[in-house]
Amino acid sequence: MTVKYTPDHEWIKLEGGAPAVVGITVHAQDALGDVVFVDLPEVGRSYAKGEVAGVVESVKAAADVFMPITGEVTEVNEALRTDPSLANSDPLGQGWFFKVKVANTAELEGLMDETAYGEFSKNA
Repeated sequence: MTVKYTPDHEWIKLEGGAPAVVGITVHAQDALGDVVFVDLPEVGRSYAKGEVAGVVESVKAAADVFMPITGEVTEVNEALRTDPSLANSDPLGQGWFFKVKVANTAELEGLMDETAYGEFSKNA
């Protein structure tokens, strides 16, 4: 299993040939506060790396969710539609946003590992 992080505070988890799982980081949900709404991407749609794939709204602010890697959305977390607070209570688990079929694994090289993201988020 490989987990990578973006400068926009998304994470992407890859396990073998399965679709990658994407969500927001603990840092992102801490900054947002209580999440009250999540706009998820369309299943079957392809997105380029860095393209806006969704929106997360909290009592404080709204923030775009960016695609961490080029690929096609294969599934969204329907549980977030009815209980968006999962993004706060379990952002790295049950609060995942969507799954994506990765088009170009070479793009992973530009993302941060956990150690690098930890350092980055201290200054974010």
